[in-house]
Amino acid sequence: MLKIYHNPRCRKSREGLAILEASEKDFEIVKYLDDPLSVADLTEIIKLLGIAPLTLVRKNEKIWKEEFKGKELSDQDIIQAMVDHPKLIERPIVVHNAKAVIGRPPEEISSIL
Repeated sequence: MLKIYHNPRCRKSREGLAILEASEKDFEIVKYLDDPLSVADLTEIIKLLGIAPLTLVRKNEKIWKEEFKGKELSDQDIIQAMVDHPKLIERPIVVHNAKAVIGRPPEEISSIL
């Protein structure tokens, strides 16, 4: 099933949601700020994306700059930081079957539909 990890306050995330709505496919919306991801869920998403955990971090967020920037962090440390502070997760993320994509730009979502 199609799933979008969505932040309604983010313009790019809203644009990604609109692409899914226009596709007329069934999908699930996960508001990850309201229902935070577990370490296992986030680890699986990162695996599906085929990226390093640091690539998924929003490095301009205040919390990243104040608490994590410049520190030596393992992949597990980075994943835990995103679980503890979901605002750090880049969005939107769309998962479909065994594939995932970050919707930046939102048109990237079409590549897995």
